[in-house]
Amino acid sequence: MPVETLRCPSCGAGVSSESTRCSFCGAGLATVACPACFGMMFAGAKFCSHCGARGDRNEAAAVETRLCPRCKAALKNVTVGTTHLLECGTCEGIWLDVDTLQRICAERETQAAVLEMPAHPEDHATLEKHISYIPCPVCHQLMNRVNFAHCSAVIVNVCKQHGTWFDKDELRRTVEFIRAGGLEKARARELEEIKDERRKLEASKSQSTLLDPGMMAGSRDSTFSVSVSAIDLLFDILR
Repeated sequence: MPVETLRCPSCGAGVSSESTRCSFCGAGLATVACPACFGMMFAGAKFCSHCGARGDRNEAAAVETRLCPRCKAALKNVTVGTTHLLECGTCEGIWLDVDTLQRICAERETQAAVLEMPAHPEDHATLEKHISYIPCPVCHQLMNRVNFAHCSAVIVNVCKQHGTWFDKDELRRTVEFIRAGGLEKARARELEEIKDERRKLEASKSQSTLLDPGMMAGSRDSTFSVSVSAIDLLFDILR
């Protein structure tokens, strides 16, 4: 990820996001997640440099130790704003369970409708050159690599049962995608694909009837009905 310039919470000087100490006042620096956009900000800063939100944050002792799937450090149990998450203080990755991620998506999509934020070009579409699969912090099985919403260009690691791992800055980029209306556009695209598949099946049935109206019609009608019923079910769910 590119190095960002943030403000030292002690003296306000511009410092690199990778710095561990301010070169102007000597204050120790550590980056943490913003409670609103989940971009990285320095611990102790009152406001996020990305979105301006207040840096409300609390840490608590973890009920059970979970290890970072990247660097194997113990994950910190953190509450940022009203969101509970696990955070790695070494690589700055973030783990969200299934329910928490669903709530974040719902809340940020509501904000998108209110704020009407403009969509940003997909300038983060550079993918990893060396792909590696990492284990779920809960069940330790290798997770699937998924393009969030199939069109966000943010590749996350997903355990369907337990949650999603976001590498450094990926959660902030995901939130930006949602706030720009990305989920609504993704659903519209999926609905259009389902409609298109249904049109193809109907056209295939019509062509089959014209070419062979005899004994095979009943069998083909049955297969077609099953296919259309499945598509109708998906359409109803997405709608």
